[in-house]
Amino acid sequence: MQRTLTLGNHVICDENSCFCIAEIGHNHQGSLEKAMEMFRVAKECGVNAVKLQKRDNKSLFVKTLYDSSYDNENSFGLTYGEHREALEFGEAEYLALKDYARELGLLFFATAFDMPSVDFLEKIDLPFYKAASGDLTNIPLLRHMAQTGKPLLLSTGGGDFDDVRRAYDAIMPINPRLAILQCTAAYPADPKDMNLRVITAFREAFPDIVIGLSDHQSGIAMALVAYALGARIFEKHFTLNRAMRGTDHAFSLEPTGLRKLVRDLDRAREAMGDGIKRQIEIEKKPLYKMGKALVAARDLPAGRRIEPGDVAIKSPAAGLPPYELDTVLGRTLKAPLAADAPFSRDMLGEDG
Repeated sequence: MQRTLTLGNHVICDENSCFCIAEIGHNHQGSLEKAMEMFRVAKECGVNAVKLQKRDNKSLFVKTLYDSSYDNENSFGLTYGEHREALEFGEAEYLALKDYARELGLLFFATAFDMPSVDFLEKIDLPFYKAASGDLTNIPLLRHMAQTGKPLLLSTGGGDFDDVRRAYDAIMPINPRLAILQCTAAYPADPKDMNLRVITAFREAFPDIVIGLSDHQSGIAMALVAYALGARIFEKHFTLNRAMRGTDHAFSLEPTGLRKLVRDLDRAREAMGDGIKRQIEIEKKPLYKMGKALVAARDLPAGRRIEPGDVAIKSPAAGLPPYELDTVLGRTLKAPLAADAPFSRDMLGEDG
């Protein structure tokens, strides 16, 4: 079965290039200009899509949390509600960013954390959506997102396999345009906690959908391991500067890291090859020099019955390969052979 998912004009499958997402979240710090700059730099890094997060804060959080004190070095308000509202974009910003992403040739989408946010994003008409790990068990929200008919990426951090199966079973009858992303809901995630073999388990359990990785590890190497295991969608938090104010910047990739991730994932696809072991053209010249052949250990006369001491194994690989030694020993020479000259089949007579 061929697993595919189309996002914009990108057909994601095992054979094609990876789909790379720069998760901007709220690293724009509530600034439209900074968000646009991040879109532009992300495009220069080679990603396929950029993503924000959308919350309807007053309906999402209980009043005590919304009104709770949030006075710290990463805060954008004295209360948690003020902090979240300062980072939240409205319709004007989303429309401006949608237009700008189109100019750049980027796909722009968002994570919806609640039903009003799904409806908001539908009004903006974004091309697909993301469900966060915290909503893996929020079946009503997942169904609401699925009913838009648009592709849905589902993160699975903090869940077990029953949670993932339940979400899959809820979404697929409504909308089969689904991808499941292995994720560890830690910020940052230590490599030992990433459990990347789950990607293999997901591919076996869900052979009809694309599997990916929502990667909260601060480096890029683990994404390459995930690619080798079959992940084809990669999401990485992105910032212009890890020292910027906000909780997500410290584990986000800066432009240099994001550029290297996209580059290395593309190289990984090429490096996987087709699985057929053979010599390729570029190997012929160095292997001629490094390889070895059977040559005369000294001047040998015609008619000589070849003995072990008559044969040496030397570079370059200009004659019979060393594995032919047993077929050379005991044969007679039809013509004299100078020292270091290679043996060939046509100079060998019958066994002596």
